[in-house]
Order: sequence, then C-alpha cells, then structure tokens
Amino acid sequence: MNKKQAAIITTLVALIVCMGLLATWLNNPLYVQEGGDKPAITFKNVGNKKKEVETGNYFAEAKLVRDNKHNSTLQNFKSIMEDKNISQEQRDKTANKYASLALAVSQENKVELTLQAKGYEDAVCLIGDNRANVVVKAKDKLTDKQLKEIQSVVVNECKIKDVEIHTKE
Repeated sequence: MNKKQAAIITTLVALIVCMGLLATWLNNPLYVQEGGDKPAITFKNVGNKKKEVETGNYFAEAKLVRDNKHNSTLQNFKSIMEDKNISQEQRDKTANKYASLALAVSQENKVELTLQAKGYEDAVCLIGDNRANVVVKAKDKLTDKQLKEIQSVVVNECKIKDVEIHTKE
C-alpha cells in the first residue's frame, strides 16, 4: 500500500466518522419540533355508531415519551463527552448542551410538581429553546386567573416568559 492509498483510506474513514456524528446530531430529540408526538385523543369511526374517543392516559404517556427522549439524548451527550477521538472543543460544547438539558429536565419536574401542589390534577411541561409548553388536565376551559397562575409558576421555576398553555381532559 503506497502513501496515496493510505491517504485515501484515512480520508474515507474520517468522512465516515464525521457522517456518523452528523447523523447522531440530526436525529437528536432536541432538534425535533414540539408537538410531533402521538396525539392524546384518537377518534375512531365504528360503522353508524357515535365516534368513540380513546384517551388512554395522555399524561403518563407524554411523561414517559419525554423522559425516554431525554434519557437517550443525555446518554448520547455523555458518550460524545467521553469519546477521546472527538476534539476538546466539541466535547466542551456537548458538555454545555448536556448541562442545559439536565437543567431543563429538573425545571420540567419542578413545574409539574408545583402545579400539582396548587391543585391541578396532572400536568406535563416541555421546555426547549427558551419556551415552555404546559399541558394541564382540566375539564373546562382555564380562567384567566388560572392561566396567569400557571405562567407565574413557569416564570418562577424556569425564568422563561414564553409559555404556551394547553388543556386536556
């Protein structure tokens, strides 16, 4: 094998590694748009009968899906930070992303627990890109006072002012 062949092989190996890292980053849940998850309510048509509503347990499912995404993302970040073949600069950037995601996970849990302590039956909070999406279990439309209370909880716990609030039964 001459120098030219060695250079070509080395270049191809480097490209494969770079493409693998790029694919990992592009498939990262942090870059997935909010609201892309499975819908909470599915309407089924059964002959001439009324539409049946299958609600399942939206809140348990949403928390489980969110936690699984967070855990896999944190694990990916951790493996990148521990990889000695990646530059120190890239590992530092990944460490910052890891820390901000871990903080967001903690803040989401604080918001959910605080809302439950304030009397809301159940809640799911999703934080990303300086924005918070909160889904609260409520049979009726929330009052302005309740909306302000939820927004206040998010601002106090997360210091995020861009809050989107939804209700689910």
